[in-house]
Amino acid sequence: MKTQAPIIGSRNVTGTNYAGSAAKVYFTKTIDTAHLLKLYRLVNENIFGRVAIKLHTGEKNGPNILPREMVKAFQAQIPDSAIVECNTLYHGDRYTTEQHRETLRVNGWNFCHVDIMDENEETVDFLVNNGLHLKYVTMGGHLANYDSLIVLTHFKGHAMGGFGGSVKNIGIGCASGHVGKAQVHGLDLNNLPDDDDDDKWPEGEILMELMCDSAKATCDHFGKRIIFINVMRRMSVDCDCAGVEAEEPTIADIGILASTDILAIDQASVDLVYSAPDGKDLIERIETRQGLRQLSAMRELKMGNPQYELIEIE
Repeated sequence: MKTQAPIIGSRNVTGTNYAGSAAKVYFTKTIDTAHLLKLYRLVNENIFGRVAIKLHTGEKNGPNILPREMVKAFQAQIPDSAIVECNTLYHGDRYTTEQHRETLRVNGWNFCHVDIMDENEETVDFLVNNGLHLKYVTMGGHLANYDSLIVLTHFKGHAMGGFGGSVKNIGIGCASGHVGKAQVHGLDLNNLPDDDDDDKWPEGEILMELMCDSAKATCDHFGKRIIFINVMRRMSVDCDCAGVEAEEPTIADIGILASTDILAIDQASVDLVYSAPDGKDLIERIETRQGLRQLSAMRELKMGNPQYELIEIE
């Protein structure tokens, strides 16, 4: 019997019934450009104007980053679009804009303009409406220049968050590197810990709640002009920010999901991991980091519908 992530929510992966409404989450087991575009066209009704594509471009030579050729072909079909990123709070390959540009080159993200949104420390504050902790989040300043946002996520594990889905991609990824990311991590800007002071970086449920507050600010800003795509391939227990140090995946590739609902898509993705026969290591990573709090916090923040209809596309 298949199991489900232990949180009140959807039932579709396990085949049981639910009451009330359900968000639509489109799913395909085939991971290629044609199917990525097919799912995108099912959810892109409100994507128009200048379009930002938010994805994790990764540390240098990371083995699990989304395939550049697939993203290149996808981006080419979206007029007036650019990949967007922000610098990092930790001192890695993307801490400064100069380092970030070199890492983008090394990793093959040179087929279109990549907008480092906090270049030259440019920032913009987005309000968090009825957040759990934050009143506002300082985002990369260029984010406000876009009409629509495509959240193209490599779904995988994460050392602090348990898993990195759509909410992590924008909750941390859109926050400015040297201000917003400190807010999302619950850190004092005037007393930042060293990268290796693990005990001084807030973890657990508080981090999940802060991340969801930040993601809510971005979702509220774009309204209906935001969609979410999770690509479930090469799912290490580690994030792409681990670069070449990431653990080798022990769970098989699952597929691609697309939705207009951020909670539904991350809930469905987690449910698919829990239903996988080889999901043990990733499940352990999620649970030991209290990662499921991402899902319950999004529900409390009314960011989406935890019940979904999983619609498989051939």
